[in-house]
Formats: sequence, structure tokens, C-alpha cells
Amino acid sequence: MYLSLDDNAQAFDTLPSRPIYRRAKNPKEGFTVHQPNRRAAVFAVLALAAGALAACGANEDDNDNGGGSDETASGGASIALLLPEAATARYEAFDRPLFEAKVAELCADCEVVYFNADQDEAQQAEQVDSAISQNVDVMVLDPVNGVAAASLVADAQAADIPVIAYDRFIEGADYYTSFDNERVGELQGQALVDAVGAAGDILMLNGSPDDPNAAQFKSGAHSIIDASDLTVVGEYDNPDWSPDNAQSWTTDQLNTIDPASLAGVYAANDGQAGGVIAALTGAGIAADALPPVTGQDAELAAIQRIVAGEQYMTVYKPIPVEAEGAAEAAISIVNGEEVADTVDFQGVPSLIHDPIVVTADNVADTVVADEFWSVDEICTADYADACAAAGLS
Repeated sequence: MYLSLDDNAQAFDTLPSRPIYRRAKNPKEGFTVHQPNRRAAVFAVLALAAGALAACGANEDDNDNGGGSDETASGGASIALLLPEAATARYEAFDRPLFEAKVAELCADCEVVYFNADQDEAQQAEQVDSAISQNVDVMVLDPVNGVAAASLVADAQAADIPVIAYDRFIEGADYYTSFDNERVGELQGQALVDAVGAAGDILMLNGSPDDPNAAQFKSGAHSIIDASDLTVVGEYDNPDWSPDNAQSWTTDQLNTIDPASLAGVYAANDGQAGGVIAALTGAGIAADALPPVTGQDAELAAIQRIVAGEQYMTVYKPIPVEAEGAAEAAISIVNGEEVADTVDFQGVPSLIHDPIVVTADNVADTVVADEFWSVDEICTADYADACAAAGLS
């Protein structure tokens, strides 16, 4: 396999099968992933050509024995994958390699043209233009700004390029794939209510205002929290989902709120949960006396905090289901087939998946059982005692 990648290639170390990486000549134009057996294919073609005068009919027979292959159906197609940022661990460590591997499995002669916007809306617009200029066959777009991305979808569709909105909804996209985002918020809110177990004051840290998923998480969480005995004494919509912003904002809140009085904290994702916990411990709360803090994404650091009793829960969204499903949908599109098993979401045919709550009680049955994280990755020296207490071995 030939891959051209950026300096984040080490994120692929989590995968059981490791390709060879080479830097793209011009990274600003995107990264092209050439699928396996290209060199072998060249030699095979030369060999076939050498024998063509003697047996020109043999190839026709070989191509008509069993309904064709993925290479015949989609060979040569190019699929653009545009992700929004690299600060969240999942994108480079999971979404990208899982998507690329599934495309390779389904279409050995297809290529994936990869872009990462580094949370820069203008840069993503340029990357969409680049993908259009490269005449890709399908665009899989996880937008920096879901609302503004509607114009990017329109530009791609004007060039006859269908668009799959990935993880974040984009109005007007041809397809959409994500998890049930309002349900994510409900699960987080209910977990916090159950963990607190009574009335109490909480802080809420939501996602970025320009992320349509964030609004759904927030709505789902409020539907549970507002109906409970919990009182929100401070709430923050965090630009860019920044863990640093989360820590700074929480620290500011603790200047006017007694840290010991907090019954819990709703953090919409694991990055913010880490910032919150840093602020709380920085304010003098011992790690073993922290209030319940929620999260999302099942990041490794969050799983370790959960095992250690510092973070109460996270929401695990099995990324292989989403990434591989998007790859399957893209290949269906290049083959001229309908994408199967969709439901309607705001007028767009969609693939919607179910999220899972993870606490210390079910780490082994969820992220470990799914091989999302291994026990060795979780149970480093700093967490060995906590892992033993949790029965992880």
C-alpha cells in the first residue's frame, strides 16, 4: 500500500495493520491514498498485454465469470474525505484510517483524497474547491461549520459531486451519517442526574455554537437536567470545543462558586471533561473527591480517568460503524447504487447509529471488548492499581 500523509501519521499506530507512509509533495492540496497492489497491477497488465495476441479472448472470459468484482464496478474512482480538525483524537486515530481501510477492502483500485481543516473554516472551503478541481467522484465532508457548509455542498453538487455529510449534519447533503446526537445528550444528562442522586448545583459546558451536533447534545441534556432537581449555576458554549477554554472558564466560575458545593459538571465531550477536572483539582479538590463529570468520545485519557474514578462517564460512539458505513455508502454511490438502510433526518437520507454509555463498570464490556482500546493501552503504570481494582487485566 502507498500512502502519503502528514506528520500525524503516528496516530495509525493504534491499528493492527500498519501501512507504509510517505509525505505528500504538496500537503496543501490534500493527501492521496493509493490502495494496495498498484505495482502488482502494473506488472499484471504488462503480462496480459504480452499474451494478448495469442489469447485475446481469454480476458473476456475471465471478466465474465461470477458477476464482476469491486474493481470492475468502481475501479479508478476517487473519494474525498474532509475532516474538520485533528485536536480531537478520534479523527486521525480512528475515523480516517478506518474509512481508508474500508474503501481499500471494497475497491482495490479506488483512491481516497484526504484533507484536514485544522478547525479553519476558510481552509476547509479551499479544500472543498481543491477536491472539486480534482474531479472526485464522491465527497465525504465533516464540516467545521455545519450551517455554513451548506454552500460547500451546493458547490460540489453543481459539479455533479454527491456529498455525504459525515458526523455533523449539513442541510442539502445527499446523505448524512452520524449517531443519534440528541440521544447522546440525554444519556449524558441522565447519567449525571443518577450519579448526583439528589438536588444540587452543576456547571454545563456545551460544544461549539457553530457545530450542529453540539446543539443536539445540549438539547438532549437539557431535556433531562431541566426536569430534575439539579440547578445549572453556570453554562458555557465552548468555541472549537477547546479543552483549554473549558479549564479557563471553569476556573473563572470557581472564583465565585465554592468548588466543594458543586454536585456535578456536564461536559459535552472528553476534551472538555479533562479541562474541567484540571480546573477542579487546581482549585484544591482531591482527585478522589471530584464530583461526577460527564464526557463523550471514549478518548483514551477519558477511559483512564474513568478507571481511576476522576471522570464519571463517557459516551462511546463505535467509530468503526460510522466510518466504515460512510465508506460503504461512498462505494455504493460510485457504483450507481442506492445507499441501503437509510432513514429520513431533516429531509436527508441518513444512517443513524446508537451511542453507548461507558462507566467504570462496563469498560471491559465496551471499549475493550470492541478492541477500541486495549487493556495494555489503558492500564499504563500510572493506572495499574486502578485497573486492578476495576478488574481490567
